[in-house]
Amino acid sequence: MKTLGIFLVVAVPVLGVMSPPKVEAVPSYARQTGLPCSGCHYAPPELNPAGRRFKLLGYVDRADETKVVTADGGKKRAALDLLASLPLSVMLETSFTSVKSPVPNTSTTPSTNTQNGNFEFPQDVSLFLSGAWTSHVGSFLQVTYDTRDDHFTSDNTDIRAANKTTWGGKELVYGLDLNNNPSVEDLWNSTPAWGFPWIVSDFAPTPNAAAIINGPLAQDVAGFGGYAMWDTHFYLDAAVYRSEHVGGPQPNPGVGFTHNIRGVAPYWRFAWQELTGKTQYEVGTYGMHLRSTPNEITATTGASIPTDSYTDWGVDTQIDRTLFRTDVLSFRATYIRENNDLLSSLFQGLVSQGSHRLNTVMANAEYHLGNKYTGTLGWFNTTGTSDLLLYPSAPVTGNFNGDPRGAGLIANVSYWPWQNLQLAAQYTAYTRFNGAQNNYDSAGRNASSNNTIYLDAKVIF
Repeated sequence: MKTLGIFLVVAVPVLGVMSPPKVEAVPSYARQTGLPCSGCHYAPPELNPAGRRFKLLGYVDRADETKVVTADGGKKRAALDLLASLPLSVMLETSFTSVKSPVPNTSTTPSTNTQNGNFEFPQDVSLFLSGAWTSHVGSFLQVTYDTRDDHFTSDNTDIRAANKTTWGGKELVYGLDLNNNPSVEDLWNSTPAWGFPWIVSDFAPTPNAAAIINGPLAQDVAGFGGYAMWDTHFYLDAAVYRSEHVGGPQPNPGVGFTHNIRGVAPYWRFAWQELTGKTQYEVGTYGMHLRSTPNEITATTGASIPTDSYTDWGVDTQIDRTLFRTDVLSFRATYIRENNDLLSSLFQGLVSQGSHRLNTVMANAEYHLGNKYTGTLGWFNTTGTSDLLLYPSAPVTGNFNGDPRGAGLIANVSYWPWQNLQLAAQYTAYTRFNGAQNNYDSAGRNASSNNTIYLDAKVIF
């Protein structure tokens, strides 16, 4: 409790609130359903079985007393069924980041006399349109103001049309989905979009190797697909994605963008779950394939150019076990394998070889003490093919001999004095960063130099 008290002294005066793309509990859902946030979450954004079903059914469940505007339909009259007020919510976030060794200024006028202990007030401000649009259509739609870039931009978005019937004597829930981040439509917290860590500093250095399904396409694509859950056990989701390039010209030539999807990029997801009185199990697989041309759609002469090809596939599991009536112990893990043939990048001189492999493992264990206190310990490890051009050497952000390897631990403690206010402290420790433990950037910086203390506060109303 002494540690918690110290954290509160630091964090409460900083209170504002934050919003990396890791928030799914918003008060507009609570106002719509008549349930507290804990009705659908162990702690946001981790969904419990009721929260997964609410999302599966299109975010449309509502309390009987919820005020709605309705009109019966007929042969010549369209029906009407919508909430009497807009399902809007707002989130504010503030944070403090301290890196073990100050991050030097790597601009054209380098200086090591830079600030360590970075305070952002606010770090982010988000607006949400989240809730029922009509009887079978609802959304989680987020736009975020980033103080570093000084503008609002599109954030995680998931719009659903859902219904249910019976098939083989068992319930079948089915629907259509529009989203802008592969796996954001998923029901579990073991896939990338809603996976741990729940809070992220936008100041501290992070490893630069990541599978395309694990973040690089987030908010840069538009996807459409369908999903189904049969007998509350078997879940299937399939979608196709195109490059969106928010902020770019339309039609977009692709200049300056790392990924320009050729045709469509299919995404797939299959999961099996088992629900008991105290335990929920899930095991599944997911993946994506895309063809892309970096920096441009076609060659300047108008002739076609080679394409990069990526195939990502992953397996995941999640186990939630209720203990002592109200406490919950959770375990989540995922493994992602990426195989790519970067012929376009090789043609443009961006890589030194065509084929690469990348392996990513992420796992975490979390204990919820009621719905007020949460402690999480996570581990991550990335290995892959070295490439001096794909992963070049540079101060702070560079790689040792083009090596993409990275590994470390993340410890997080969160406190929810109210269900719409989170105070969190997080420590990230690297055992390997961008290919090495020591002098990874060939400029004298070690992996442990990037160890980070991150304090975060966010309120959603």
